[in-house]
Amino acid sequence: MMKRKKNLVEDSATLITLSDQPEQTYGSVETCVTPQENKNVFSDGVTRIDFVLVWEESVNPLKSAELDELSSGSSRDTHRKWRTEFLSRLRAAGLHQEMKEVVQGKTKTTYVLLSAPWNVLCYYAEEISLRVPLQVVTIPISNWSENILEKLHIPNMMAQDVPNLPPDYYTCQFRSNKLERFLGHENKDTFFKTTQRHQILYEILARTPYGSLKRGEVGVARLVSEKVLTAAFPLHEGPFDIPKTLDPQSLNMRQILHHYWARWACWRKYQPLDHIREYFGEKIALYFAWLGFYTGWLLPAAVVGFIIFLFGIWLMVTDVPAEELCSSRNAFVMCPLCNICSYWNLSSICYTYKAGLLFDNGGTVFFSIFMSLWAVTFLEYWKRTSSILSHRWDCSEFEDVEERPRPEFTALAPMTVRNPVTGTEEPYFPETQRLSRTLTGNMVVILMISMVLIFLIGIILYRSILSIIIYRSHNSFFIFSAGRIASLTGSMLNLLVILLLSRLYTYLAQILTRWEMHRTQTKYEDAFILKVFIFQFVNFYSSPVYIAFFKGRFVGYPGNYDTLLGIRNEDCGSSGCLIELAQELLVIMVGKQVISNIQEFVLPKLKTWWHRRKLKPAPSQEVIDEPDTSPEISPWESNYQLLVCEGLFDEYLEMVLQFGFITIFVAACPLAPLFALINNWVEVRLDAQKFVCVYRRPVVERAQDIGIWLTILQFISYLAVISNAFLIAFTSDFLPRLFYRYTAGSMSGYINFTLAVAPADFTQSQTSCRYRGLRDEKGQHTQDYFHLLAIRLSFVIIFEHVVLMIGRIIDWMVPDIPEEVEIKIKREHYMAKEALAENQSLSKTVLEEVEKQTFELRRRMQSPTNSISSSSSPSPEHEDKPPP
Repeated sequence: MMKRKKNLVEDSATLITLSDQPEQTYGSVETCVTPQENKNVFSDGVTRIDFVLVWEESVNPLKSAELDELSSGSSRDTHRKWRTEFLSRLRAAGLHQEMKEVVQGKTKTTYVLLSAPWNVLCYYAEEISLRVPLQVVTIPISNWSENILEKLHIPNMMAQDVPNLPPDYYTCQFRSNKLERFLGHENKDTFFKTTQRHQILYEILARTPYGSLKRGEVGVARLVSEKVLTAAFPLHEGPFDIPKTLDPQSLNMRQILHHYWARWACWRKYQPLDHIREYFGEKIALYFAWLGFYTGWLLPAAVVGFIIFLFGIWLMVTDVPAEELCSSRNAFVMCPLCNICSYWNLSSICYTYKAGLLFDNGGTVFFSIFMSLWAVTFLEYWKRTSSILSHRWDCSEFEDVEERPRPEFTALAPMTVRNPVTGTEEPYFPETQRLSRTLTGNMVVILMISMVLIFLIGIILYRSILSIIIYRSHNSFFIFSAGRIASLTGSMLNLLVILLLSRLYTYLAQILTRWEMHRTQTKYEDAFILKVFIFQFVNFYSSPVYIAFFKGRFVGYPGNYDTLLGIRNEDCGSSGCLIELAQELLVIMVGKQVISNIQEFVLPKLKTWWHRRKLKPAPSQEVIDEPDTSPEISPWESNYQLLVCEGLFDEYLEMVLQFGFITIFVAACPLAPLFALINNWVEVRLDAQKFVCVYRRPVVERAQDIGIWLTILQFISYLAVISNAFLIAFTSDFLPRLFYRYTAGSMSGYINFTLAVAPADFTQSQTSCRYRGLRDEKGQHTQDYFHLLAIRLSFVIIFEHVVLMIGRIIDWMVPDIPEEVEIKIKREHYMAKEALAENQSLSKTVLEEVEKQTFELRRRMQSPTNSISSSSSPSPEHEDKPPP
């Protein structure tokens, strides 16, 4: 494999020779919209707009003169030079351009409309391996819930008749010399879908240089980040609101998605995934498919969790130890919770102890096992669903065969290397350099994780100090609730720190991942996601992990308390650590969901209002090069008023963190799946409204699956088994209660069993006090403590092995790819080979020639003395067949 130094000389040669005038036969719209209704065209009314570039400039002549006098090489001049060079190179690449200039007050907004002619589309479609149709698939599309309800003759409330369903095709990679083999090749205007045209335009824009290649001055994304351009986007297909008199069949795709998907009234309907894929592409469609699938699977988890919660309410009334505690009066005098605190009666926490039974009862053991198996089964069935969708949407071989290098990587890679399989020269970045950059990025990740742990220690100290301050206030009401106040405010402060650090690190991770120079978009996103998830995992879960497994474990005993920085270590509250863990989960999980939903609902509306206010035309608005303008706003102006699409990373991260909360710590909060279900019902519609109504149309991205998020979900599901095993064994009261019932025969006297007597030298008076623990009067662990420790460790091993073994059985029983999908894939491979063969008659001729030679060979073997001469025409040279 030879490596060659990449030629950094900038090539300005014209790629394709074109006429100056656009093709008059070019420019149609979606099949559901007539040409008269389409406004996404040039001034000639025919040439179709594929992409729009926008920038803003000041039109104040005095201000411009002052800037020019200050510095001839100002950033304004540099930006103008870069724009001119960029547009010139786009013209050399064959793109048609039309410029619109709109003056609004002191600002001139320039819109450059771009269109790709047929020959440019064909060249780049083959370059980036676009897939085009061979034959319509006639098999109807259905889902499992629809089939079950139909067999049971139950009306399907989730079904809806969505118009203009995009047809499904057998497809293969586009080849210009095989054009006549593809469906729809007769019509050049509609052969490539709108989303495919956007892909081609973005590929050109992303790899076109505007300055020095050594300085990385390449691509439209860099121009936008440098504020040379203010926006670059494809256009939406008309408005999203629907006139009341319009026939549903004549709606554009955006109107269909708004009416049948983005409205709140559609909360109980199936998502129109094929329409979403047709309009936004496979990557966004896969996210909504996963989100809908996950939300549907949350329903049984929420029902079971709610039943467990009702069981906890029943225990509050019937639990024997709870009745003993509440009726104990002054029987159990507890030792002070801090150095300046006073003695207190255990009966004072009656209601708090009963509230703890809502989350700490025998039902949580069953629910932990249920959720662990639920997570494994959910992921296995998602793999099946993902394989079905990826094949239906022509992405099943995307990462292995079709994915091209990132345009930024192609432009900035320092050398090229010959591909040993295809023999073509491909951009290459040395692995040693990437390794050193990756290690540097990992050091930054470790540094940020250390910062999170420092903040965690700070919050622990904050809770301890706040408790001391409250006890010194001599206010009886606050003193009684000192522990709860410190715990609750600490949770809220922790949430604030989490959100602030998340913003900082996400921005930092983007810079690091871009610097690492990953070849494909999939590898780039996987590296970025992994960096951020590791940090966010520690950021969000460090506090719950501390409360669940470390708080109250290193306290010591009266007269010999352990300290941290001179402050006595935190102990669990009077009602145990599990209720504190439940409180922490509810504050972080539900609090983050509420804040996120408010941000997703309110902030886009505020941003849109402010953006439109800035772009509102002044009374003296002047439009250049448009003498016959109408008051109606143009499509490129209305689209520019929308917000930039922020991508799917934050959406996935929010859901994956939620998945961790409802699996890793589910033993502490059975209601977590219910809160997650309610949140996700809202989340689907909020995200749909953002993409349809609030965001500019994103450039289509293809994807084979949800990427590294699936690996992260599998890691969380395995971690949940171990976490719940330790949570039940060491944090919950389940095993101590079980042990006491087995040894004592009943639960009577359980409270006294869990309390130890403080050493005699601790109390100054004759009154002895009690504290939680299995110790004798000298502070040494009792024999029951070691018996219980053995039971706890045995439970962890048995729980972990049994649940993981059942999970592996489920994994083995549920194949990742359904049999019918495997058959469809083989059928598509066969059809692709047939379609890309030279011609059917040639294949038949070759087959007949082979049979003839075989027959002659048999005759020779039977009659070796006979001289048999046979002439055969040379076999035709076949062109290389691209992979289907």
